[in-house]
Amino acid sequence: MTHHNDQDSTFQTEWREAEAPAGFHDLLTLLAEQGFDGMAQALQLLFNEAMKLERTVFLGAEPFERSPTRRGQANGFKPKTVRTRLGPLELRVPQTRDTSFYPSALERGQRSERALKLAIAEMYVQGVTTRKVTAVMEELCGCEVTSSQVSRAMQALDGELSAWRERRLEAGEIPYLLLDARYEKVRVGGVVVSCALLVAIGITPDGHRTILGASVSLSEAEVHWRDFLAGLQARGLHGVQLIVSDDHAGLAAARQARLPGVKWQRCQFHLAENLLAYVPPSLNQEDVSTDLRGVFDAPNRVEADRLLELMTRKYEKSAPKLARWLEDNVPAGLTIFDFPAEHRRRLRTNNMLERLNRELKRRTRVATLFPNEASLLRLATAVLMEIDEEWQTEKRYLPQSSAVTR
Repeated sequence: MTHHNDQDSTFQTEWREAEAPAGFHDLLTLLAEQGFDGMAQALQLLFNEAMKLERTVFLGAEPFERSPTRRGQANGFKPKTVRTRLGPLELRVPQTRDTSFYPSALERGQRSERALKLAIAEMYVQGVTTRKVTAVMEELCGCEVTSSQVSRAMQALDGELSAWRERRLEAGEIPYLLLDARYEKVRVGGVVVSCALLVAIGITPDGHRTILGASVSLSEAEVHWRDFLAGLQARGLHGVQLIVSDDHAGLAAARQARLPGVKWQRCQFHLAENLLAYVPPSLNQEDVSTDLRGVFDAPNRVEADRLLELMTRKYEKSAPKLARWLEDNVPAGLTIFDFPAEHRRRLRTNNMLERLNRELKRRTRVATLFPNEASLLRLATAVLMEIDEEWQTEKRYLPQSSAVTR
């Protein structure tokens, strides 16, 4: 672009005279003279100037400036090539001595890199060959990607996800622990089997939620649950006052072994679903469900117990199996009455996990069938990790309360 009118010239002059870093004057000139053809070089210049400015702020002083607030020394630059749709950017990453500085612009870029790695993982678990993955990656990145780069990305992804699963739980006490299990198809030795994916969510005393961990195994249900809980405890899980879950096979024994004495709230939503299997054709399912909903919506435990007893008596002759089921199962869904009223609505079910499970299902549905346990764990962890990052910036899931009792 070689033609400039008087207005363009005036604009450039004003920018050159403005009090801005020299690099930004160069950026303006570059864009004005080369237009879109200079975008890649302009972006490269912008990144380099932004990273230098951030280092100055981090150190608390300009290069070679003596200042009592300085907290480190500049230590030159390290070259780094970043591939983008505009082409490769040759960046000069500022270094520091005896500090842990790293430009936030590049850290933010790691989020999109994680999404890219997740795309690789999704293709990998479908058994796509490295050659085909490379072809798809070229479409995603807008640049050539070699097979060795794909392999390195897979290794980096596994390391990143393992570190997150094994991280120390620094949130302090976790009064509320929500556990869930879902099953995915995995090919093992030429046979397709159901593999259990366990997920743990914690709610901190200040009301924030966090994904504590995930585990995949073909082992017996009780052994899997017990090992999963033991791993959470080894990483710092403590102070649990209530466990919320469905009636998963083996979980009861595992709870007693690893978290003895901790109260259990059985998911009311799943209880209401299970109820329908015990309603005989002679009864109206909606009427029975309404009766149970009245028990769950009672103002306190005393009233809930009274309504449950009335409901049991109501059906003990017309539907004895239903009456016995109510006596044996519904009390486990009333534990929530022992906890603050402002927490009950969100803790009486596992519904908080619905969105999480929808995301997992959306990704695993693409894979259809996993070649091994590790591939399922890789994909599930990537999804859970990104959801957990979103949760860290959200408002409290539960209001704070000092009335939580043991």
